[in-house]
Amino acid sequence: MLKIFPSQEEILRKAAEIFSQSAKDAIKEKGYFSVSLTGGSSPKGLYQLLATDEYKKQIDWSKILVFWGDERWVPLDHELSNTKMAYEILLNHVPIPQENIFPMYKEGVKPEVYAAAYETQLKEKLGDDATIDLMLLGMGDDGHTASLFPQTEVLNEEKAWVSAYYLNSQEMYRITLTAPFINRAKNIVVITFGDAKAPALKQVLKGEYDPATYPSQLLDPVNGELLYLVDQKAAKFL
Repeated sequence: MLKIFPSQEEILRKAAEIFSQSAKDAIKEKGYFSVSLTGGSSPKGLYQLLATDEYKKQIDWSKILVFWGDERWVPLDHELSNTKMAYEILLNHVPIPQENIFPMYKEGVKPEVYAAAYETQLKEKLGDDATIDLMLLGMGDDGHTASLFPQTEVLNEEKAWVSAYYLNSQEMYRITLTAPFINRAKNIVVITFGDAKAPALKQVLKGEYDPATYPSQLLDPVNGELLYLVDQKAAKFL
C-alpha cells in the first residue's frame, strides 16, 4: 500500500500514530510489542515525536522489545552508529528497560559471528517462528533498504535471518536483517521523502522486477502488510 502526504511532517506524524497503535494492539494481544528500528535520516523526526509527552505517555515502554533492521559495524558511540542516534533522540528519553534493547553490535566480536548470535537472540526473545510486530525501514536513493544494497550477495539469502558482510563501496562491514526475516513481520512501514528518492521509488513500485538493482522490491510480507509513507516529492514520478 502507498500513502502520499503533502509534507514530511505529516508522514512522521502518521508513522508515530502507527507505532503507538501497533504497540497498544500487540501488548493487549500478547503482552509485549517488538519493533525493529531503522537508521538514516528518515526516522529522526519520528523518534523525536515518540519522545514527546504526546506519544511517550500513550505507550507502555516497559513492554517493548527494540531491535534494529541494520547497522554499520562501528562502536555504539560512533557518530555513524544507528544505535547511537536512536539512543540520543528516543531511547534515552523514554522509560524502556535496558534489557529490552538489542543493539546490532558487540565489541570484540567479528560481524559474521555476531550476525549468527543476533539471529539466536531473535529466536530466544520472539520464538522460532519470530515475527516482528513493526518493521520500520527507509529507502535509499539507490533503492536499497536496511543494508540490502544493490548487487550484493546478501540479496540472494534464503534462510539466514541476519547477515554481515563487507560493503566495498563504503569500505566497511554492515550487519542486516535479511529479506526472508523482514518479510515475516506483521507490519512493514517504509518511510521515504524528497526529490532524490523519486526515481528509485518509481522503479521499486512500478518498474520491472529487478531486486538486484532495486533491493526494496524484495519487500513482500508473507502474512503481514507493507506500507510506504512518502511525500509528494518522492512520489512525483508515480
